[in-house]
Amino acid sequence: MQELLDDIGHSSWLPFSVIAARLTLAALLGAVVGFEREWRQRPAGLRTHILVALAAALVAILSVEITRSAYFEVDIVRMDPLRVIEAVTAGVAFLAAGLIVFAKGEVHGLTTGAGMWLAGSIGLACGFGFWGIAVYATVLAIIVLTLLRIVERKLNMKEEGDGLHEPTRAETERPEE
Repeated sequence: MQELLDDIGHSSWLPFSVIAARLTLAALLGAVVGFEREWRQRPAGLRTHILVALAAALVAILSVEITRSAYFEVDIVRMDPLRVIEAVTAGVAFLAAGLIVFAKGEVHGLTTGAGMWLAGSIGLACGFGFWGIAVYATVLAIIVLTLLRIVERKLNMKEEGDGLHEPTRAETERPEE
């Protein structure tokens, strides 16, 4: 029984306060991007972006922790951070691809899918401890999502049928039978 209790209380290489701060930052920054999508009533909004950023941060933290774990002291463990990034990218791409639809000559959900990919990248940055990069990327994302939308409206780019309409949540829900 003591072995089980010791394993539950397994210490980590990073202090738990740092882990908690990284995960919290990933969730908060994912929420910032997700809030914009939620506000515009897009299919993947606040919760989805938070979970994507949080999951990516957790994968990054776990990759650091696993390489420092006593379980692997017998063998030399080398971490390839690119494999972690590729794994997160593949997972997010799978989710985002489900949002992108081509119907009636228009592409729907492309910006939301890109936002999810960005949320995953922000989560990775948080998980690996690159706080400044994560915050700056989030600020740039909000600039792109809000200011460029204003510019598009002023230039009437969306109204000229550019084929990049994103449906609202109401447009993507199936009517009940």
